[in-house]
Amino acid sequence: MAWRKDISIFAGSTGGAFAQRMCEYLNVDLGKSEVIRFSEGNTFVRVLETVRAKDVYLVQPIGLDSNNEFTEILFWMDAFKRASANSVTAIIPYYGYAKGDKKDEPRVSIRGRVCAECIELAGADRIVTMDLHSPQVQGFFKKPVDHLFGAPILTQYVRMLGLDDYVVVAPDAGFTKEARSFAGRLGVPTVLCDKQRTGHDESPEILEVIGDVSGKNCLIVDDFSISGGTLCEVAYQLKDRGAKQILACTSHSLVNEKGLNRIMESPIDTYITTDTVNNDIVLNSDFTQVVSVAPLFAETVRRIHVRESVSVLFDEAPTYVLEKTIRD
Repeated sequence: MAWRKDISIFAGSTGGAFAQRMCEYLNVDLGKSEVIRFSEGNTFVRVLETVRAKDVYLVQPIGLDSNNEFTEILFWMDAFKRASANSVTAIIPYYGYAKGDKKDEPRVSIRGRVCAECIELAGADRIVTMDLHSPQVQGFFKKPVDHLFGAPILTQYVRMLGLDDYVVVAPDAGFTKEARSFAGRLGVPTVLCDKQRTGHDESPEILEVIGDVSGKNCLIVDDFSISGGTLCEVAYQLKDRGAKQILACTSHSLVNEKGLNRIMESPIDTYITTDTVNNDIVLNSDFTQVVSVAPLFAETVRRIHVRESVSVLFDEAPTYVLEKTIRD
């Protein structure tokens, strides 16, 4: 199709696999580029083909190497603008600094806002991301933000598992709205856990489970997990209350090796996540079920490029997107 000749998709140092899957969906070639990290930590990026008058899409999560990945995005935005690109869109499958969305204690930075402003000042014309830790982070940007949701694809995958008599479990009050939306798509009840965290040590305490889980299968949903602490603590509480099979589902796969081992040793039977973060620990584990959302991002890029509505993707992923999401 004619629109493909004006579109250029590039990948940052940790966005290559995701960008390649997007290119396969769109039937375009991945742009040529390189990243060099010098011994003292300096980062150098270079575009290896012309992007003059083209609409450029740079794929880079802010995930497991947050500071370097964020800095690299800034350099890419500047490089494309200086190379006379028509527009530059930052495709950030996981926007890690969304966790810094408020000033909830004295003398701290609202990191999500600082990063948003820097990305725009560096040259981004648009941002595409998925399942922000807090939706209000969209307001930190002045440029358009397409905030995608993993739920339409993840719930489709859960349906394929053929579970019966199950409930969706919110691990804390802050994720109740998202959990209810997830459960509404599946047509099942929601159970709420009351969680308390007293510090920044990633060690939560589950105070109460609100709802009946006895004799039921349980699906714990959250946006991400690093240490596996919350997921495991919830799973133990559910099992103590008579739950049968327990599954955990997160939008982003940030869990580290110790965390994954912790999940595997817990009552959790299956861990479902997506490929927004290039996490080899998760991607190479037989215990995890990884659902690719790259086709969803690729379809978003196509719609942006040909000026079609993106909002239809917020509620329901088209069948032709779903057919390409489940990874082997």
